[in-house]
Order: sequence, then structure tokens, then C-alpha cells
Amino acid sequence: MRSKSRLVAVATVALSITAALVGCSSNDSNGASASKDFTFWSFTGINAKADVQAYEKAHPGVHIKLTEVGSSTDTAQALTTALAGGKVPDLVLIQGADLPKFVENPDNFVDLNTLGAKKIKSDYAPAIWSQSVASGGQVLGVPTDVGGMALSYRKDLFAAAGLPTDPAAVSALMPTWQDYLKVGKEYTEKTGKPFLDNAETSIFYQMIGQGSQQFYNNKTRKLDYDNATIKTAFNTSVEAVEDGLSANLTSFSTGWSAGLQKGAFATIATPSWMLGSIKSNAPDTSGDWAIAKIPGSSGNWGGSYLAIPKRAAHVQAAWDYIKNSQSPTSQLNHFLDSGSLPTTVANYTNEKLLAKTDSFFSGAQIGKIFTESVAGLKPFYVGPDSAQIGTDFQNAIINLENKKVSADQAWSSALSSIKQDVAK
Repeated sequence: MRSKSRLVAVATVALSITAALVGCSSNDSNGASASKDFTFWSFTGINAKADVQAYEKAHPGVHIKLTEVGSSTDTAQALTTALAGGKVPDLVLIQGADLPKFVENPDNFVDLNTLGAKKIKSDYAPAIWSQSVASGGQVLGVPTDVGGMALSYRKDLFAAAGLPTDPAAVSALMPTWQDYLKVGKEYTEKTGKPFLDNAETSIFYQMIGQGSQQFYNNKTRKLDYDNATIKTAFNTSVEAVEDGLSANLTSFSTGWSAGLQKGAFATIATPSWMLGSIKSNAPDTSGDWAIAKIPGSSGNWGGSYLAIPKRAAHVQAAWDYIKNSQSPTSQLNHFLDSGSLPTTVANYTNEKLLAKTDSFFSGAQIGKIFTESVAGLKPFYVGPDSAQIGTDFQNAIINLENKKVSADQAWSSALSSIKQDVAK
């Protein structure tokens, strides 16, 4: 989704290099001259330089030429150009929303199964790992992080509306999205204020990620974007807008940032990496927030993958970096240091992770809540046009919020846009 790709720059990427790292091999599998050195393309804004320096320190003699290309979109565009005939990096970070188009052309990348990916596959959450697997079974990337979901809410605003404020009670109050709307209507009727920031990301985007199928048929991998799951998510979003529950503030817009500070809405569907955005945009609200389970229980928003282009000069050195920097131990330490949620399932029962809390959010058990949402994810196929289709649906909801279309027109306008933007 375009909204997703706009927001990923905020997401923290798990590239931490910590203890238990092993040495690099001196022989590259593609027959290039033996070297421990390699080139690495990454995003800006995620402090990849610090991680590279830590890796080099732990591996004397290894030198990594890091290029922070730009945003995640810039990096994907640069990679596309390089794959068409330019000089490719040995290692590249690809944001999850950009990954499907690359997965459609697996011959452009090293199949990580040939380097040992089969041996580490079981370390990772199946729904996250599956996104980098091509139709022929080739594994093109290893997931670095995941944006597990929760519901952030303002305790003070809930209390003023006579609603419970304890996280367990709030979670029990809204286990489903219909329950969420019911509570939202009660809140809005009592306060005259919106219940959520916007319907396109806090409802629609979350609901379509909780099922076993999204915009494509999992078996045939053919388009199927007007199925029951999508219609239900869209209609639920429309209902929220029609009932005045949405503040109509696009995520990360100037109005959204100001709304966080002013209490313009009481709830936000929050990926783990968004906690930092709430803190930076509304520093004076520390202690006013708490975190409950996301309605529907599961969810993911964000995440990236490390991949090796087929013409890479130093394949083995790049693979050693992937294998070591994304091990369960390294991912756990990165979460404890910076909050980047692991993709390695062993960590979801780790006592240190589960004990992690956040005082800004009233001591919320962020390790436990966010990982539980990831554990409930179901694998589904994400196709090359999933991002565009999601954008068209979300734009229709935004247009409804801005009164550019009616509720009756919203669905048909979304389908019309998809037919124009996506080739059948």
C-alpha cells in the first residue's frame, strides 16, 4: 500500500549486531575472488551505520561499504535500475511493501536455500518468512523485523467517557471490530469527539491483514480483491466514518501529529515501531496512554528483508552478515536496545522480551502484547500489485472522510481505480 510505503521510513529495522557472531567465510559461493568485504545498500533514518560498525568490530578484517541510498522507496528504485544492468550491491535491504515485485522475478536474486536458508527457516515466524518465498520455492530474503500490532488508547479520555482504563479490561471490551465500533459510538455520543485517528489505517489496513487471504487467491496467485474479507473491512471502515468515529487525520500528517498532543482522538491502531512517533509528537502525554490488544488479535504493519542480488560479487560474505545479524540472539538484543520487534519465534517466549515494558505507555507490556499479535498471523500471498490495490481502497475511504464521495459511491470508486491502475 502506498500509505504503508510512505510510513515505513519511521519503522525501526532490526539490523543489530550483537553477541554470538561467528566469523565470515573466506570463499564466495559465486566463484568471485575470496573476500570478507562486501557492499551494502540500506535506507536512511535507521542508523544502519552503527550496526555496520558493530559488525566490523566483531569481525576484524571485514570491511563493509555501506550506502544509505535514501528512503525505502528510493532504495527499491535504485535496486530495480541496478538489476536491469547496472552494478548491484552484495547485500540490500528491501522494505516489505516493495518486496512482492522483486519476488515475481526470483532469477534476479540468489536463492538463499543454496546458502543454508532451509536450516534457519524454522527460526522465523512462518507468515513473515513466506513473503520472501517465490512460486518456485526460492527464498529471496530473510526478515529483519516485524511491525506487530496493538491498540494505543488515551486512559484519561476513556475515563472521561466512563469507559474502563485497565489494559486487560479494554482488551476484553473490544475483542472484535464490531465491538470496537460499538465502544466508539458510545464514546463519541458521550464526548462529541472522534474515537480513532482515521479509518483507512486504524481499521481497514488492520482487518485485511488478519485473514488468510488478501487481494490474491493463495493457490492460483490470481487477483481476487473483491472477496468477503476485503468487503467486510471496507464496510466496517465506512461505518466508522458515517458514524463520526474518525477524526479524518491521515497518519503522520501535520494534523495527525497535532492531534496526538491535543487528544483529538482516543485510539490508534499501533505497530510496535509507531510508539516512538507517539512519544516524539506528543511528549507531554506520557502516562496518559496505555496499550491493549488490537481487535481481531493479530496484525503486522511494516518490516524489511535482507537479500543478495544474483550478480553480487561477495555472496558468502553477505550471507554471513545476514545469518549472524538476524539470529535469534541478535534480534532479541536489538529489541531490548531499540524496540525493533523480532521475526524469530523463539524470542516470543523469551522472559526478557516478555518482561519489556514502556513507562510512557503506563508500563505497558509491549514485549508480550506485540509478539502475541504476530503469533496469530496467517500466511497469505502478497502479489506485485497488492500495494497499489490497497492504496486505491484506502484512498476511497479517505475521499469518503473528506466528503468527496458518498458511502454508496466509495466501494465502486475503489474498484474503478483498481481497474485503471492494475492490469488484469
